[in-house]
Amino acid sequence: MDRLKILLVEDEPYIISLIRRGVGADGYTFDIAMDGFGALKMVAADSYNLIILDIMLPGMSGLEVCRTIRKTNTQTPIMILSALDSPKDIVTGLESMADDYMTKPFDLEVLKARIKALIRRSEKRFFDSSVITLADLSINTETKEVIRNNKLIILTATEFRLLTYLMKNRRKILPRIDILENVWGEDFSMETNVVDVYINYLRRKIDRGFETRLIHTVIGMGYIIKEG
Repeated sequence: MDRLKILLVEDEPYIISLIRRGVGADGYTFDIAMDGFGALKMVAADSYNLIILDIMLPGMSGLEVCRTIRKTNTQTPIMILSALDSPKDIVTGLESMADDYMTKPFDLEVLKARIKALIRRSEKRFFDSSVITLADLSINTETKEVIRNNKLIILTATEFRLLTYLMKNRRKILPRIDILENVWGEDFSMETNVVDVYINYLRRKIDRGFETRLIHTVIGMGYIIKEG
């Protein structure tokens, strides 16, 4: 089983060492970023089960890092771990879209419990029945969020309906006429190329820039969404 991976964004060596030794003993692995810009590069290049984020960082504050991450990634839980302990600081941190806020100095056992709770909550959301997944792509039919490789993808309403139909029938070949009837209804002429046009729109957003294509054409039959 893969070990859970945490990104620790912290510039104090003592805190880094304490968390790595104390929390790492529970089976977590760590990547370390000592400034905000480094953290953003790591988040763009890899996926994490949790991000632990200090506020007072060189170059870019942790609050700005948190807000920047949330522009493209709403899934990964973020815990702020900071010496700033006033109620206003805590409210500001949570309003920056962090999932939790813990102050320094901290009790290691409490930190470990909060980490487990955040990851457990995140996994429950991910595996909820409203979430449909295929490879590194997931869609939430309730929140209308589309995530691929931890990146938020913005779709129009029609693109989302089309992707939802494909995902609910993943790994099945879907004729154009079935897609047309289920996504657009029966009012469209069967001669229209609207399905092909919107499949191309989806490919630009879902597949372009990713190593593995998910949306495939089956010549003479229709389309299928599947791994590889």
